Amino acid sequence: MLDRRGFIAALVAAVPTAAGARGLDMRPPRKPMPEPGDVVAASGLQGKIAFALLDGRQPAALGKAALAMAPASTMKVITALFALDRLGPGHRFGTRLIRAGDMLILAGGGDPVLSSDDLARLAATLASSGSPPPRRFAVWGGALPSIAQIAPEQAVHLAYNPTISGMILNFNRVHLGWTRVGVNHQLSVEARATGQSLRAYTISAMPATHADLFTYRHDIEREYWTISRAAMGPSGSRWLPVRLPELYAADVFQTLCRARGLVLPQPEVIAHLPQGEVIARHDSPPLRTLVHDMLLYSTNITAETLGLHASGANTLPTSADAMSGWLGGLGKGMRLADHSGLSEASRVSAFGLASVLAGPGRDLGLGPLLRTDPLDEDLGPGQADHRVSAKTGTLNFVSNLAGYVTTRSGREGAFAILCTDEARRATSIGEELPDDVSTWTHAAKSLQRDLIGAFAGRLGG
Repeated sequence: MLDRRGFIAALVAAVPTAAGARGLDMRPPRKPMPEPGDVVAASGLQGKIAFALLDGRQPAALGKAALAMAPASTMKVITALFALDRLGPGHRFGTRLIRAGDMLILAGGGDPVLSSDDLARLAATLASSGSPPPRRFAVWGGALPSIAQIAPEQAVHLAYNPTISGMILNFNRVHLGWTRVGVNHQLSVEARATGQSLRAYTISAMPATHADLFTYRHDIEREYWTISRAAMGPSGSRWLPVRLPELYAADVFQTLCRARGLVLPQPEVIAHLPQGEVIARHDSPPLRTLVHDMLLYSTNITAETLGLHASGANTLPTSADAMSGWLGGLGKGMRLADHSGLSEASRVSAFGLASVLAGPGRDLGLGPLLRTDPLDEDLGPGQADHRVSAKTGTLNFVSNLAGYVTTRSGREGAFAILCTDEARRATSIGEELPDDVSTWTHAAKSLQRDLIGAFAGRLGG
């Protein structure tokens, strides 16, 4: 049995030396961060994966970084910088009401975010001016070239693939809604905005019995959609693209004026804008705001219109060529076919994209315009102690991420991660939700999060 003196002696003997005390107080050595290449190998993701991390403007980690791959919406990062540099962050696009003799003209200025609410304010200004009704009413969309679809290989009914023109309203889309009443469906087509939701008289939709989900045709005055009756539940809705944007805007403006007691004549679309008096005007938000929202919501039509404004070109391929020329040496190895990344013809490399972020991206202050922690929406909040500001890019079996990672110590790296399963991509172009695409995309985003963690470790915490 241990007496009191023996107990104290044993306790003293158990007290560690100074060196031992330091050893007990030290935390276990931090688990080494995995190398980016090991992260890719462990993921098991099918397809091609390329990545590049630039510390400052020097390579810090590369993996198949020169591969030419589909950019998807990470292309909008390049477009944002092109527009900011060419047009300036404070540039605005104006929509005007012009009196030219006996003609009232609604003149589009290529404002990509013009809405029915904005037209309502123009209609109110016109109605309160006391001017007599015009004998002629015209709409002009010549501020930008007329382009039938951003990507013709995409399905005709996809709202993110609308017609482009200098007259853009509600992102050149309409809201289709349906409700079953008895054995039939009632359909509505509306020019919907935040405050206004007006019937679009130039666009009609009706249920039909056919194998295709949608059919579409138009004449010089109207657009006609049919929707498969078998695909319609008791009620539902979706957005459809607008293919006759000048007539759509004129139709909505007529309705807004009529509600204020001003009846306008039937509209005519004019190719040339005559001189006249500007009697009302609506200006878009400044370009920097447009770029921020484009990157946040990934709006294709905004990207294409900003790129076309910046280049002054008449087609998307020639406009994309001008953007490639603006990139200079940074665009080496890239093949740009549009400004949104929707086109199947566009190709970029991870190294090239990261180089754009590290160069013009930093010079033009892109970082604050990018979304913070964009992977959280799909994967839930992460546990990392680094910050991410980036742009996603998603098509069928394409999942990309490009932006900046900032460590806890404040060290920042520019990165790009490109993931593509080319075989499955080739067989699913234009499909809305092909088999297994959700599972594959989730796995790709998980890999991207793990890679960013490895990047942060490479940058040094």
